[in-house]
Amino acid sequence: MMLWRKRSRDRQRLTDEQLQVAWQLCSLLVEYPTETLLGRLGLIRQAAAGLPAYLTEPIGRLADALEATPLGQLQRDYVETFDHTRRGCLYLTYFTAGDTRKRGVALVRVKQAYRRAGVELAVDELPDHLAVVLEFGASASVEEGWRLLTDYRASLEVLRISLQEKGSRWADVVLAVSRTLPDLGDDERAAVAKLIAEGPPVEDVGLEPYAIDPRLTESANPKPDYLLAGADR
Repeated sequence: MMLWRKRSRDRQRLTDEQLQVAWQLCSLLVEYPTETLLGRLGLIRQAAAGLPAYLTEPIGRLADALEATPLGQLQRDYVETFDHTRRGCLYLTYFTAGDTRKRGVALVRVKQAYRRAGVELAVDELPDHLAVVLEFGASASVEEGWRLLTDYRASLEVLRISLQEKGSRWADVVLAVSRTLPDLGDDERAAVAKLIAEGPPVEDVGLEPYAIDPRLTESANPKPDYLLAGADR
């Protein structure tokens, strides 16, 4: 069974503006479903229409799936998909650091990337949540957003593969994010295979103030108004 498909070499290189649009749309679509999100689906489709087809298609499929499903069912499915399984975690550092001391260091580095761009999180959300990282790259710094997403490319691929294996409607949003990034290198493929085989590292001490797995708290669901506050805005 192939875990991934070779990217078509005729895909165009995305401009910064296209990356910003794609990441913003994906940030919205990976949020916890609300009436507000469902009301934005028409605008999301309009914005996606200006992107290459390999991004428009998965974004459009997810928008259609969200629109066709009752909100209550979407919310239950979202919690079941992202809050109850290790491989469905939306916190990127969890895959590579697990519940270990190293995760605290990784989270500090993510926050430092935000600060280099002159922003601080405006809400009590961990900085490595996929929706937050995408919003950061779209609205604050394409360069730093790109660096974070490529640094945690293995995490993204494990999440994508897990969602696709489950037949989850949200697999398309992670697929779209993956398609904005370069092809996987040999080292990244090996890292993905290792994470799938072994799972995240485990250690239950020394993570203060990040000791609690955020997926097990009420704050695990991304908030619609988590916008980043810019120090220079």
